[in-house]
Amino acid sequence: MKKKIGVKISGTGSYFPKKVLTNVDLEKMVDTSDEWISARTGIKERRMSEKNEPTSELAFRASVEALKFANILPEQIDMILVATVTPDMLFPSTACFLQAKLNIPSVPAFDLLASCSGFIYGISIARAFIESGLYKRILLVGADELTKITDWTDRNTCVLFGDGAGAMILSASYETDNILSVFLGADGSYSNSLFLPAGGTSNPATIDTVNKKLHTIKMHGKEVFRVAVPKMVLAAKKALEFSEKTLENIKLFIPHQANMRIIEAVARKMGISMDKVFVNIHKTGNVSSATTITALDEAIKIGRLQNGDIVELVAFGGGFTWGAAVIRI
Repeated sequence: MKKKIGVKISGTGSYFPKKVLTNVDLEKMVDTSDEWISARTGIKERRMSEKNEPTSELAFRASVEALKFANILPEQIDMILVATVTPDMLFPSTACFLQAKLNIPSVPAFDLLASCSGFIYGISIARAFIESGLYKRILLVGADELTKITDWTDRNTCVLFGDGAGAMILSASYETDNILSVFLGADGSYSNSLFLPAGGTSNPATIDTVNKKLHTIKMHGKEVFRVAVPKMVLAAKKALEFSEKTLENIKLFIPHQANMRIIEAVARKMGISMDKVFVNIHKTGNVSSATTITALDEAIKIGRLQNGDIVELVAFGGGFTWGAAVIRI
């Protein structure tokens, strides 16, 4: 009987731009305050990429760190996946730009778009490719630069977003299986609750769309909160069920770092103590598809997680999309 191929997490890495934008800085830009932002979001600061620092550059730096952590050479990677909503260009894919920067010729490379749930969707895709036997080692990246599609005159959204990238290397293994379960979901009927109106084929770029700031994030915050909490709870519970694990088996719960109120509401409905929930939103803001992987990487690096620990990641994003993954470090 042929032995089942498992998926090993060989390494993780992350990168945030050097430039820091604090709440005090925002007070000088828009009608807001540090107290207002902190109370409603939990965010104190976020990172901003430079004009000449595209998403692929953040992805590259996170990938280099993950490769070093895993002690793997770039040429040992045989597929590249990048989850992003802020590609360098509509095409070629950011994954192709990353491939060129890593100097990995010929391997397949493509982007996937599932908003803030993108990295968890990527885990599912990478897992399927590896278990099929088609590819042995996949570089999966979550990278976004939301500050470049932010309306800095809209105080309800401009306080939320930051830039960053995280990377994970997943490898075929007959001895180890670190991906215990993944659950995914989406509901396109909410597409106008969190979206970027212009720039696609339904509303191509014109002088008018630029003047009306239709190339920036639009969000109906109350609707996002109303749907996000139950869907994240659903995803987390389903992934636990599929993994045949319970909350008692989970060392750390890592939710999408979108808003502290959402994080606390999800933890409360799940019955998880906040000391078991990893939070870094205060210093990163919402970095979309990069939030769960950068938080996971930080938790590993600061010693909150050890080899063998079980972690649950859960996210929610525009679409709406949602997903959760139970993994073993």
